[in-house]
Amino acid sequence: MTRDEFNAYCASLKATTHVVQWGNSDVWKVGGKLFAVSGWADDAPAFTFKVSDMAWEILPDMPGIRPAPYLASRGMKWVQHYAEPGLSDDELKNHVKASYDMAVEKLTKKLRTELGL
Repeated sequence: MTRDEFNAYCASLKATTHVVQWGNSDVWKVGGKLFAVSGWADDAPAFTFKVSDMAWEILPDMPGIRPAPYLASRGMKWVQHYAEPGLSDDELKNHVKASYDMAVEKLTKKLRTELGL
């Protein structure tokens, strides 16, 4: 998946916001909650997202996936797809959607209603 394809997918999710920060990284949020980041790792696109407890146990052992720099070192369950083979495009989309859903679950009921979620 290219960075543009990743950003287009994140933009397709309801009520998302996008900002460029942290050294030209595309930062994606829903209701102010971070759910995905795209940036660069060794001149290749790198995609960072929150994962479930089960995915945290499995994904970092896969080639091309690692605990997310900065976020995982702070005890958060975030991973980064940084090299091939990594995840297929469909698997990556599924994990980003799961990260989005986890962020939505953390929003207040009032905010979810305001955002139409």
